Amino acid sequence: MLEENTAEVTAAEIARLAGVGRAAVSNWRRRHPDFPKPVGGTETSPSFALAEVETWLRAQGKLAEVPLRERVWQQITSHPGGAVAALVEAGAALLVVRDLPARWLDLAAGSDERMAALLPAVRDEALTARLGAAHPVAAAAGPGAPVALLRATAELAAGLGARQAFEFLLGRHLEANPRQYTLTPDGVAALMAALAGPAARSVLDPACGTGGLLRALPGATALYAQDSSPELAALAALRLALHGPAPIRAAAADSLRADALAGCAVDAVLCHPPFNERNWGHDELAYDPRWEYGFPARTESELAWVQHALARLREGGTAVLLMPPAAASRRSGRRIRADLLRRGALRAVVSLPAGAAPPYGIPLQLWVLRRPAPGAPAPAGLLLVDTAGLDPDGPAQARAPWAGVHEAVLGTWTAYDRTGATPEVPGVSRVVPVVELLDDDVDLTPARHLPPPAAGGGLAELAAVRTRLDTTLTRAARLTPPPATPSAPATAPLPQTTIGELARAGALLLRAGSGAGNAELPVLTEYDVYAGTGPSGTPAPAGAPGPEGAGEPLVAEPGDVVVPVVGALSAARVVTEDPASGAGALLGRNLQLLRPDPAALDPWFLAGFLRGTANTRRASSHASTATRLDVRKLRLPRLPLAQQRRYGTRFRELAEFEDALRLAGRLGEQLVQGLYDGLSDGSVTPG
Repeated sequence: MLEENTAEVTAAEIARLAGVGRAAVSNWRRRHPDFPKPVGGTETSPSFALAEVETWLRAQGKLAEVPLRERVWQQITSHPGGAVAALVEAGAALLVVRDLPARWLDLAAGSDERMAALLPAVRDEALTARLGAAHPVAAAAGPGAPVALLRATAELAAGLGARQAFEFLLGRHLEANPRQYTLTPDGVAALMAALAGPAARSVLDPACGTGGLLRALPGATALYAQDSSPELAALAALRLALHGPAPIRAAAADSLRADALAGCAVDAVLCHPPFNERNWGHDELAYDPRWEYGFPARTESELAWVQHALARLREGGTAVLLMPPAAASRRSGRRIRADLLRRGALRAVVSLPAGAAPPYGIPLQLWVLRRPAPGAPAPAGLLLVDTAGLDPDGPAQARAPWAGVHEAVLGTWTAYDRTGATPEVPGVSRVVPVVELLDDDVDLTPARHLPPPAAGGGLAELAAVRTRLDTTLTRAARLTPPPATPSAPATAPLPQTTIGELARAGALLLRAGSGAGNAELPVLTEYDVYAGTGPSGTPAPAGAPGPEGAGEPLVAEPGDVVVPVVGALSAARVVTEDPASGAGALLGRNLQLLRPDPAALDPWFLAGFLRGTANTRRASSHASTATRLDVRKLRLPRLPLAQQRRYGTRFRELAEFEDALRLAGRLGEQLVQGLYDGLSDGSVTPG
């Protein structure tokens, strides 16, 4: 059994512990001969003993105490069976902590040897009570976790709660291994759960991953989860067991080839199936009874998942699947799509904004299906919705416009589901007669069947845009800076300081945003700062892991300076009393907040110097896919407050000019596109 002091950390994890950038750790290794020597890893990515690192950091005054959650995480990563096995063991222990607290306290009061001997039986009792006798947790647990890890995990749960503790550890693992998992974003999961309807009590996800879709259903009374990966099935089972009281049945097997839940008939199926799989079982499943609407071609794995979902529904049950757009138009699937329409199984196709979920480059779709009752008439029309127009200012993964998308889609679907009809909204939604879709292609792509929106929102809207553009251009002309005048030759360079030095001296507070907090508050994202727009994000789920240096949720206040730390462009925003600047919003991920002491620093002076090109180049590092800014390295001159304010006034004028130019650009693009649309559809004449 490994002891806690065998835990190892990478350079990136040392940086997280000390609240610095990774470059600082590299500098320490070069400059300090007593820095701990590597004990593992590779030459390019070494690992170090956690205990030795802690001792060195404390001796250097760079660490007072390792946060408990970081200590637990380091023990997770050093587990002999790997991080996933450790997460499974930790999750099972957390279930005991929550469901059998008296038994856990009795075990915790004894020695490590006694706990190691008695815990397996208590853990199995808790797992069987929630997951049934046949569950995937035992197979994924590995050789057993060190007792020190289980005790520390329970201590973490005492402060966060068992569910939040597991969400943090699981989230940290997913964040550290982004290429290994295909996750369904919370906004998409919530919309899919809402489309399934409030009456969904028994729910299945046949490709459950980590359980994100089933977790989005608060009212379910029975949850069924299956995944081909034993590790994911175990993690999903534990996550769902810790999330709510509903009984859970989970299985580790390929749902298409070895359906372990064939006997269940559920109210709803939610599924984000794997896309574009050729090896889904085409050869061995030719005569499977699930192919009620046609045998899918080898290239149509998604239509196999659609029919699997329909086969597991009770009569009248609803399935919502996240689908690639090609599934709506590939010729190889047209016969199955036609039969789904004729028999009334497919009720709606919703096109999401590009970037809603991975793969982020294409606009994925939601298919809403219902298992027809025998003899019931098929609906005469298919609801088609295109939400791309609801997000005109940027990609969904940056702006997360889920309030507008969720409201529009759910409102349209609810009206259609209740009456079979809904008012047509040009460019957004329409109930298309099935007979119009049953042509040679049976192409169900929403944009191809929706009437275009009126040019620029109509002629009145175009006139209003033009008026606003005139006003904005006049304002921009008035704000245009006067010709620059050279400064007098300096007798000596101004003394410089860094943000890190100012933070240590107490002249400003430096914090990292996490995007988590009060669900009623908007989130200011890095996209908002770069684009000069108001807060557009939504809060991260409770328990989600935060970035380096993130503590409690941050709410921006007037006088704060916000700096994006990812991206090649230099940007800094001063938060004013205007909510559009971010006042009262949560600070999102990839943003750093600088809260200057008004008696020492002028915020506009601070923001202006942070935007200098040479300044950001010196403080930036380049990874293979992104440029990252180390805010602590940014420099600014040491000046009296009165002189700072002179600079601050000029920087503020430049920011107002920049805002006017941005608004003029957006209005100009809107006017030009509206005129193109109007001239091409005939609503505007060339004269």
